[in-house]
Amino acid sequence: MPTLRRDKGRLLTAGLDHINKQKLKAELENLYERMNKREFVHPDPLELLYDYNDIREREIAGLVVSCLAYGNVTQILKSSKKVLHILGSSPLSYLANLDGKKAYGDFKDFKHRFTTGDEMAQLLVGLSGTIKKYETLENLISEKLEGSNNNLIPALTGFVDEICRHSGCGFPHLLPNPINGSACKRLLLYFKWMVRHDDVDPGGWNISPSTLLIPVDRHMHKIACGLGITQKKSANLKTAIEITDYFRSISPDDPTKYDFVLTRFGIRKEFDRDEEVKAICEKCLD
Repeated sequence: MPTLRRDKGRLLTAGLDHINKQKLKAELENLYERMNKREFVHPDPLELLYDYNDIREREIAGLVVSCLAYGNVTQILKSSKKVLHILGSSPLSYLANLDGKKAYGDFKDFKHRFTTGDEMAQLLVGLSGTIKKYETLENLISEKLEGSNNNLIPALTGFVDEICRHSGCGFPHLLPNPINGSACKRLLLYFKWMVRHDDVDPGGWNISPSTLLIPVDRHMHKIACGLGITQKKSANLKTAIEITDYFRSISPDDPTKYDFVLTRFGIRKEFDRDEEVKAICEKCLD
């Protein structure tokens, strides 16, 4: 029987060809049934979206929160709550009445790691102009998907370009463009939140989950390496596509279905990520 080996501290299988795909799917389904629950969400910025029942409000709050989802999760939650507090109970109404002067004034004291108050104000100005043109962000991405034959990567480029055009500037860190090869982890996470609908992802957009790509953060990258899905050293866009293609072969209609439960191993303190991945591998070897 194939054995498991370690490479520079990362758990790897003896080879992906030794993983029984049906066994792995069954194991992932078990994880999904057991752990895809809201009780496992905290600490995660996703929890902030549950306060918005109207998808038009949620899509705005979700984009803001996802853009800030880098760094320490405690600080992410703190900064996100600060922005959402300024936007008030209706982010949609805030954007509808926004002008540049108000935005810069509202966020003059804001700071989240590399993100300044001016950058946040510029982003909101861009969102305001985008919403005024398309009415919803769902309408924008739907148009871009239709123009790209449901290929998410060029659609994301169009999505980002449109917001930047209304902002009058780009956001290489806050809202990266996939055309530059970025994994766009936070943007892909945002789309997963908006599209998928289950006990964890609130959904609301009428877009097929089959179009989604895995948001590859360091946790998902290491887990995918541990499962033998990828051996790429960088968590870039090519890595995200490779990992998604594998999960799509298991779950073609919903390739990001297992993202939440797998990444809990690296986020929740009660789990040892390497040991959990090792256990999955041992159960799924041919």
